[in-house]
Amino acid sequence: MSSYKKNAFTYSIIVAIGSFVFGLDAVLISGGFKFITQEFNLTASQVGLIGSAPGIGVLIALPLTAYSANKIGRKLTLQIIAIFYVVSAIGSALAPSFLALFWFRFLGGLAFSSVTLASMYIGEIAPVAQRGKLVSMLQINMGVGFTLAYLINYWILQQMGSDTQWVIDLNLAETGWRWMLGIEIIPAVIWLLLLAIIPKSPAWLIYKGRIDEAKKSLSKVYPENEVDGQIQQMVDSVDGTEGSRSTMGQLKEIFGSKMRIVLILAMTLAIVQQFTGMNAVMIYAPTMFEQLGLGTDAAFSSTIWIGVIGLISTLVSLTLIDKFGRRPLVIGGLVLIIISISTVSYGFKQATYTVTPEAIVKMNNISEIEKLNAIVGKEFNSDIEFKNSLSDILGVESARDNSGLIFKETAHMNSILILLSILTFIAAFNFSIGPIMWVLLSEIFPISNRGVAIPLFALISSTVSALVQFLFPLEMEMFGATTTFIIYAGIVLVGLIILYKYLLETKGLSLEEIQTKLQRK
Repeated sequence: MSSYKKNAFTYSIIVAIGSFVFGLDAVLISGGFKFITQEFNLTASQVGLIGSAPGIGVLIALPLTAYSANKIGRKLTLQIIAIFYVVSAIGSALAPSFLALFWFRFLGGLAFSSVTLASMYIGEIAPVAQRGKLVSMLQINMGVGFTLAYLINYWILQQMGSDTQWVIDLNLAETGWRWMLGIEIIPAVIWLLLLAIIPKSPAWLIYKGRIDEAKKSLSKVYPENEVDGQIQQMVDSVDGTEGSRSTMGQLKEIFGSKMRIVLILAMTLAIVQQFTGMNAVMIYAPTMFEQLGLGTDAAFSSTIWIGVIGLISTLVSLTLIDKFGRRPLVIGGLVLIIISISTVSYGFKQATYTVTPEAIVKMNNISEIEKLNAIVGKEFNSDIEFKNSLSDILGVESARDNSGLIFKETAHMNSILILLSILTFIAAFNFSIGPIMWVLLSEIFPISNRGVAIPLFALISSTVSALVQFLFPLEMEMFGATTTFIIYAGIVLVGLIILYKYLLETKGLSLEEIQTKLQRK
């Protein structure tokens, strides 16, 4: 591999570490929900707030990121984001109350814009032939972060029940969730230090009129005989767009008639990616798997498969994206997503819940479990009806805190079908719209408005994400899994129809060629 290709790979890997930290931050909380809920006695809406706090934070961060990325540059903005990650991880691990945890998780959300900015930066330094693979590394690193987070959570859960001396000294049985959240401090600090190595974005330098610096920066990732040509293409993209350099000017350009198709594509990608329900599944996976009757320990161990399959699928996407192109992977992936989450909905629809005398004996460590004799033999066809009955008989707190064991002994469903469908959904998302949305967003906008466009549509995506994450516990409590997942399938179907009509293939095209094909004359 030539030195300039190695440099492009190295810089992309460093920037993509931010996605690894993002993956840790997003998923580590999943292992703590059960214990945080018990310690702070949270309601479903409060659980939703903790889960969606980063999503709410990123809504504020993205407009600021757009301004900062244009004003002070991509590199310095990334360094500021890394500091937010460090402070958020420390504060979350030490949070003394629900409110404190919410605000530190919210601060972490300010750093979630790292994924958006990283896709912008990599798209601007990556050679055309490598751009799809290098931008896809964001999703790979995110997948590694997800997988490692699930492994960490499971390992800590196992140790929490141990009576070894170090567990007792750390009071791990009571503080396990704090260690889950605090482990993020280490990679966040490492990322902050490594960001000092990367060069400034050549596209941003040209945007600022610093042509000589841009040439020096671009020469690190392109052969010397290609630098001038690449610089000229970037200059041509910026020339004549002086009026659009202001935020309002760029917004007018994005929403102008010339960019109608680009707008439709970006809006659809941003909304559909989140309305698949992926982030809700990732964050609330242990809680959801408990409802399959797996029990707490098996629910945590099963989440590891989510991370592993997600990572493998992303690697498959990496190998295929520049071979088969963006469009086939996105369209095919969305079809598989619709089928898999519809099957999840069907699986929960067929489930029944019955308390038996044998089940009560197995649950004898639950306080006042004998009260369930009142519903022995009664078959419940709805998870909502069953959970409401449990709350009425045992009390809300007891029913909530012991849900893992209760569902393990009373649920009757095709849990293998549901589990396999969830894992198929994870795979489909991670080889299609998951990583490829960021690739497409880094390709379809011109330099003249990319600094505002990518954060804008990431903001839209994050708004939907925060909404989905906040509503998921409430939907599961009020409507049940059957209705929740069929809603996701319906929204994805609408998105599939739109993308099938408008999404063109961008493989092998320069950024300028893509914009020529997409923009209306």
